[in-house]
Amino acid sequence: MLISFSGAQSTGKTTLLNHLQSRNSDFEFVPEVTRLVSRTLNLPINEKGTTLTQIMIIAEHIKNVYSNTAENCIFDRCILDGVVYTQWLKQQDQVKEGTYLTAVNVFNDLISKYDIIFYTSPEDVPLEDDGERSVNVKFRDEIIHLFKIYMSNLDNVITLRGTVEERLITIKNTLALHNTDINI
Repeated sequence: MLISFSGAQSTGKTTLLNHLQSRNSDFEFVPEVTRLVSRTLNLPINEKGTTLTQIMIIAEHIKNVYSNTAENCIFDRCILDGVVYTQWLKQQDQVKEGTYLTAVNVFNDLISKYDIIFYTSPEDVPLEDDGERSVNVKFRDEIIHLFKIYMSNLDNVITLRGTVEERLITIKNTLALHNTDINI
């Protein structure tokens, strides 16, 4: 199974990924591509992202889907995140139209390859500065709005709400419906 966490910054994705990774050695876990691109290529992210940043992030999402050979893999972000942030950057005239159209095309090609996308609701998680993520409330709210638009037509998205423990129970129960057991 290909499983991903998805959502705006500071909504608990990495917290859940790290928690599950510490208890499930039989799953492959893939860290967030945005931070990878930022750290390895020294490209700006968040509201300072560029055309090149988004091209590299989209390429990483493609690589994650097609190079994965594990029976069960969990990603900390997926192409849903890639298209949402690319659209926001295009609306700010920071990303070229062609890059945005590429993101939409890749989104359309990849989105059905994810068995489950766990959208981490921002309702229960405060916006906290970790030194890399944006703490701009307006930016976060606009990103959340775009997520809602893109998710409105997807049938493989499960929204996670509540405490970390409540979210983990939802993950466990959802995977059980797909005959997959995960330790929480």
